[in-house]
Amino acid sequence: MNAKIKALELNDTWILIDMPQHKNVIGCKWVYKIKHISDGSVERHKARLVAKGYIQVEGQDYLDTFSPVAKLTRMRFLLALAAINKGYLKQLDVNNAFLHGDLNE
Repeated sequence: MNAKIKALELNDTWILIDMPQHKNVIGCKWVYKIKHISDGSVERHKARLVAKGYIQVEGQDYLDTFSPVAKLTRMRFLLALAAINKGYLKQLDVNNAFLHGDLNE
């Protein structure tokens, strides 16, 4: 949790402003999860700060929704392309990637 808070602060994730009229305040909460290795032992403890977006009103607090999810057909294509060209694939996890998007809401 401390690592997540530190990353949010280092990225200047938020600034304190006066709340616009006719807007709802969206709260947040921490979600905790224990990641296990295949043998059952604990690999690490994870913490995520999530917005309580379910209190938002469509058309008032937001207009569009977007979920960046990779499609299975595209993943198959990339795997096939790498196999044909004898390439190497690596997996990575990007922390705080969503924080630098420009939003009008």
